[in-house]
Amino acid sequence: MYSLLVSSSPWHPRRDTMPIDRMLSHSAEAAISRFKPLGGAVDLDALMKLPALFAEEYAPGAGQYARVGRITRAQVIGREVHIEYFFEQEIAPILMDDVFANAADLGIVIPRKGFHELSTTHWAVKDVDLFEMILTRLRPAGREQKVFRLPATPAVDRLQLSAMMPFQSFDAVYQAIKDAAEENGMRCDRADTVWATPAIIDDVANLIDRSSIVVIDCTGKNPNVYYELGLAHAWGKEVIMITQNSSDIPFDIQHLRHIRYLPNQEGLADLRTRLAERIRDLI
Repeated sequence: MYSLLVSSSPWHPRRDTMPIDRMLSHSAEAAISRFKPLGGAVDLDALMKLPALFAEEYAPGAGQYARVGRITRAQVIGREVHIEYFFEQEIAPILMDDVFANAADLGIVIPRKGFHELSTTHWAVKDVDLFEMILTRLRPAGREQKVFRLPATPAVDRLQLSAMMPFQSFDAVYQAIKDAAEENGMRCDRADTVWATPAIIDDVANLIDRSSIVVIDCTGKNPNVYYELGLAHAWGKEVIMITQNSSDIPFDIQHLRHIRYLPNQEGLADLRTRLAERIRDLI
């Protein structure tokens, strides 16, 4: 069994809410009886033991993604259920188009006409093995790379943070990033601190691949950094963009939040503080 949580907006990385009157909507009678015995209160403790699929209200072709995760805390406050959770970093984001295409196998009912489960906010329980579905249909095991030498399956280290940035004259910036990571119990590396393969592109790709968080410094519109930014986004990493000049953020993603900093002592101290807060939110 698994919990299907659908929200009208993108999920917060760590915590969010669900209207209490949407609990167990679109669930089978057997699931309702199990998690809401005798028509009483919903058994949140029992629901927390299930894996969860966090999805958005579906818009075809919108490039939306669902995430697999675990709920660590749930409590009723007023007319809402407040939940805390984490996303499984070892499982890449799943395209919502794929979730919709495999809805029947996920226990999701999609009628031929009218509203359906993926078009409305709710928390349902489905009697389906979510991880089997991911391995066999949504995320087949194995991958073939033609450019990089990567493991056949991703092996994300939750404590690994990587910094993608220009090298020349950026040591003080890297130190601020490293300090922010270590403040949160994470390791920080950039490409020039790793020499595991003969080709630097393999070291860069493998560092991004195993990182749970990637900090990208877009200052100076460095083409190598832009390339690394694309890899991090494509591989579903938690990306934190920083820059000394907001105009250096690529046009297509200027709508995404970033941290602007000044390259002086006070500016780098502020960067460290803001990065540490953002990393704390993500982990």
